[in-house]
Amino acid sequence: MTCHNCQIVAVKIGKDRKGNQRFRCNSCRKTFAEPKDKPLDKMRIPFEKALLCLQLLVEGNSVRSTQRITGLEKKTILSLLVLAGEKCESLMSRHMRKVRVHDLQLDEIWSFVGMKEKTKVRKGNATDKLGDAYCFVGFERDSKLVLAWHLGRRTERDTLAFTEKVFDAVDGTEGRIQITTDGFPAYPDAISYSLGMRTDYAQLVKIYGAPIDDDHKYSPSKIKESVRTTLWGNPNSEKICTSHVERQNLNIRMAMRWFTRLTNGFSKKWENLKAALALYFAYYNFCRVHSSIRCTPAMEAGVTTTVWELRDLLTA
Repeated sequence: MTCHNCQIVAVKIGKDRKGNQRFRCNSCRKTFAEPKDKPLDKMRIPFEKALLCLQLLVEGNSVRSTQRITGLEKKTILSLLVLAGEKCESLMSRHMRKVRVHDLQLDEIWSFVGMKEKTKVRKGNATDKLGDAYCFVGFERDSKLVLAWHLGRRTERDTLAFTEKVFDAVDGTEGRIQITTDGFPAYPDAISYSLGMRTDYAQLVKIYGAPIDDDHKYSPSKIKESVRTTLWGNPNSEKICTSHVERQNLNIRMAMRWFTRLTNGFSKKWENLKAALALYFAYYNFCRVHSSIRCTPAMEAGVTTTVWELRDLLTA
């Protein structure tokens, strides 16, 4: 260690009561401790307990159940979640650059914040931080990688913001990219603007039949027909599919309490939902071994070479 005042090498003089190494400068006689990394910034909870808390959240536990298991206060858990979410979002933006992809599937998954959209309209609340919240997901079929995501409304502006994130993540020098989406009208213009004509783009529109029983409120209608439509380029007709990204949507609902339907686990704040999504996608890409490829999606895509641990998301 070097003295901050004299800029000379200091000597060790033992440790403090917490086991931290102490140093003393022989010139100015000042003492100081060895600087330590603080992955939790100013939060004072033990690091191992914080990891346990985050592990419970990414495995589908609610904030209340995490509170009962760890003994941490609800506000502390949410503060930790927001902190981890910010770190994970920054990590994803750094590592998801020039990724080689060949078959992308784009979709959006619905949730809500605070109240449902019809309740928001009835109360006359005009804020964008309440009501419907759609998470746009860009999923690579071969590597199982979540290339990009965006939390917003189901509008043309948010769709364009999502496709711009996809553009920042993909490698534009590795040939053409096949993209498949559902029939949402905002996708063609957004993909054309962000990714240009170097993509082979097709839509898969599913036509549902009318419900025939009384359970249609909670169970989906049966699919009568799937219509494949090529919008431009030359996409492989056998790979015009959205099943993989829709299966990923199921993973999100199973692993995140915020997306569990017909419960009171929905997010009460937009920032908490965004942080939870950032934590989940970073954990899914870098830490969770996928059963079909037997490694993490980030390893399969060539982004990393090893399986990360949850602590690496906070310290990387």
